[in-house]
Amino acid sequence: MSIKPQRIRDPVHNLIEFGSDQFEHMLWRVIQTPQFQRLRRIRQLGFSELVFPGATHTRFAHSIGVYYTARQLMRVIRRHIQADRCRQFRDHQAEVALAAALVHDVGHGMFSHAFEDICRKLRLPSEHHEAISERLIRNSEISTEFRELGGGFASDVADVIKGGKPGSFMMLSYLVSSMQTGSTTCSETAL
Repeated sequence: MSIKPQRIRDPVHNLIEFGSDQFEHMLWRVIQTPQFQRLRRIRQLGFSELVFPGATHTRFAHSIGVYYTARQLMRVIRRHIQADRCRQFRDHQAEVALAAALVHDVGHGMFSHAFEDICRKLRLPSEHHEAISERLIRNSEISTEFRELGGGFASDVADVIKGGKPGSFMMLSYLVSSMQTGSTTCSETAL
């Protein structure tokens, strides 16, 4: 049975396609989960659309756009690493990073940043949206979909969101080090 590519028409990035490979098909199913779909109802810019009618950006569109941008960046990184011959592109870490880019905001609530600040100022109990995102990635239908790529995949993605694993985002250190030095050696590891 072949898997049909899926497409989303985005107002910023135009056509975003989720391919027919196992990884992108799994991400498409993650988008269909209730935890991700609820982002359609959460505005990225609060009440801005009352003043600027075109400012109707949602956390859903934002998350899809972040994934699209991360995927474009990952393609550049892959080409750069493959041209180096001293480095090896690590598919698992790339997939974890891309999945994290897609689901990084699933824990957002209405006016999340504003509510987090108000709760902190009023000393009310609350959690940062990253903590809620981490929990949803580990313990919801998102985790069930991620399981297709291995039992620890959801935990790896949640750890990137939490920031708990320094090695989870090694591509970032690669980008920073290559921009700073302008050259690399075969002993350095990348992604």
